[in-house]
Amino acid sequence: MSTTSSLIQGIDTIIIRVSHAANAKKWYTETLGFNVLFEDESMGLVVLDTGGPSSLTLWKTDQPIKGDSKTSAYPIFKTKDAEALRNELEKKDVKVDAIEQDEYVKFFHFYDPDGNMLEACQLLQ
Repeated sequence: MSTTSSLIQGIDTIIIRVSHAANAKKWYTETLGFNVLFEDESMGLVVLDTGGPSSLTLWKTDQPIKGDSKTSAYPIFKTKDAEALRNELEKKDVKVDAIEQDEYVKFFHFYDPDGNMLEACQLLQ
């Protein structure tokens, strides 16, 4: 292991750019059930507890948000039941894609109100 990699301790947070921090906070807390860890209204950012080792930071931008499923980075959330989660999100009027599956995982993409792509993934083994 190199010196640099031994100094890196994991991923602290993942930033998702949003058009309006308060609206995004409401969606991520009410729709996904995340809790707020920190908020700075003057900076337009909200840090959310995802229930795992990394947090999610919603950060306002005045630039157009251009999610591209072929080139954009996006978070993948663990789930024990991809079908149940997809059904729950669909009931909440979240845009969801079809479930895909191979021998190792079952997953689907879904989208926040700004069109940011998110993924939920269930390990099958």
